[in-house]
Formats: sequence, structure tokens, C-alpha cells
Amino acid sequence: MTLILASRPNVYSCSPLDRIATRREDHAWIEQERHNPDSLYVPVWRNRNLVAGMEANSPEAVYISGATAQALHMAGGPWAFLGLLDGKAVFTIDISVAEDPIPLLPESVGQFVDLRSVGWGVARPEASVLAHARGLMHWRARHKFCGVCGGVCEIKSSGHMMQCTACEAQHFPRTDPAVIMLVHQGDRAILGHSTRFPRAAMYSTLAGFVEPGETLEEAVRREVLEEVGVTCGTVHYHSSQPWPFPGNIMLGFYAEALSEEITIDPEELKDARWFSRDDMRNCDKLGFALPRVDSIARRLIEDWLVAG
Repeated sequence: MTLILASRPNVYSCSPLDRIATRREDHAWIEQERHNPDSLYVPVWRNRNLVAGMEANSPEAVYISGATAQALHMAGGPWAFLGLLDGKAVFTIDISVAEDPIPLLPESVGQFVDLRSVGWGVARPEASVLAHARGLMHWRARHKFCGVCGGVCEIKSSGHMMQCTACEAQHFPRTDPAVIMLVHQGDRAILGHSTRFPRAAMYSTLAGFVEPGETLEEAVRREVLEEVGVTCGTVHYHSSQPWPFPGNIMLGFYAEALSEEITIDPEELKDARWFSRDDMRNCDKLGFALPRVDSIARRLIEDWLVAG
């Protein structure tokens, strides 16, 4: 099987931040930078990010200056230190407690949108920062209580750790590994359709979570066998992508099919088929859609098409 390399970085990668984890425990410096008018803030509202230029189809991330962030702090939501950007401290703050966040912000600054709706098709540093903020705030909102004893957790390490006030157990941001793979044989590859997909006509690569005690290659073969009944042989790594929807890291692979007959798992997929390269290149005419341009699924397909 020909090794297919990633042609370019994935969307939500290429972060411009220096995460400078050594500063997270420097409480005096963190407090100083939180009130520094030159610091930058990335607000998150109910899992949505602040973006300008959506109407003009030229989206740009919006950072709020420290000087205008005091109204955000008044909302009383969780915050975290993300890192340094060109020497400036960057924080994120969750203002979901506000029913309407717009009055807290400068006039005409942008709108809160689902990051996946922005449509970035190439890796942009700002997209990575927004994804970072969204993922971290989602984790914080869902780990207020200890998973060991149920006690109340308090913020530590500038928002990167939660410690139980009862048993002192430490909880760190969770990222769940998921394999995503294009199963192919010759000039054909398998794409499946799930009822969970946002578009009714969309067909995408197969995917699934890695289980305990399992290698990534084993996870690829198991998930393919479970979802479509196809046995796979050689598995090659392509690339990875942060996917904070809500908290995954997608690990992309190509898997060589050793069998052809498809038997779908109806709990996972509504349909799955073999598609030729020409089918995928002419998907609009054939009445189906490929995954969104910001997804690693789309990248796996595009790089496979180029390789053929």
C-alpha cells in the first residue's frame, strides 16, 4: 500500500501560543496579567466563540483587550490562562451565565457562533486559539465536582487543574482519543452515513473511540469490523486534529481492506458504500456530500484523491 502523507496541517492545529505552563503556578504574575490592559481575552458563551466578519464571508477571531475585559469578569464565569501571543498574556473566560452576552462587549464587535460553522478550510492560528478556549471551558463547566468522592472542586494551575476540596484528588483536562480512517481497496474507499450527521446527504470516513488496552491500529481494525463488517490489514497513520466538540483528539489513518462485503451496524450507520475516486470527485452530481472542509475526514479523502 502506498504511504499517503498529509499535504498540509489540519484546521485547529498550528497554535501560535506559547503555553508556558511554568507560569500557571505563578499566582502573582497571573493576577498581574489578568488586570493588564494589554492582555488578550478569548470569550466563550455557551460553547460558542466570538467571530467577526461572518456576514462578509471573511471570518476573523475576536480577542478582547484586558482593558475592556472587566465587564466579562463581572459575569463571574470560569477563566483560564491559555499562554502568550507575541509577548501578551492570553486568557479565556466563559460568560455563559449571561443571558445576552453582547451588552458585555464593545459595540459591533462580532457574534458568538458554533466554531464548526465558520468554515475555515485551512489551518489558521486563530482557529486553534478559539478551539483551545472552547475545549478548556467545556471541560471546566463539566468538572465542578470530584469524580472520586463527589466533593466540590476548586480551580488550580490557572484553570488547568481542578482539585477536590474533600479528598484532594486532582483532575486534569480530558481529551478522548478517537481514530478516524479511510478504508480503501484499489481505486475505491468506504464512506458511511450516520443519522447523527448534520447534513442528510453527507457521507464520511469511519471513526470510533480508542478503548483501554488497545493500540491505535487495533482500534482502527476493530471499529471498521464492527461498523461495516470489513476486515483490514495494513494501517498507516496520516495526521491528527484537535477536535474540541466537545473534547477529542482525532487520529487519522488509512486502512487497507482485505474483504469487500459490507454489513453495517444499524446502531452506528444508516448506510455505507464503496465509492470510487470518480464518485467522490463528482459527489454533487451523484447527490451526496463530503464532510466539512474543516474536518480531518475531508483531509483524508482529499489526500487519497490526489494520491490516485
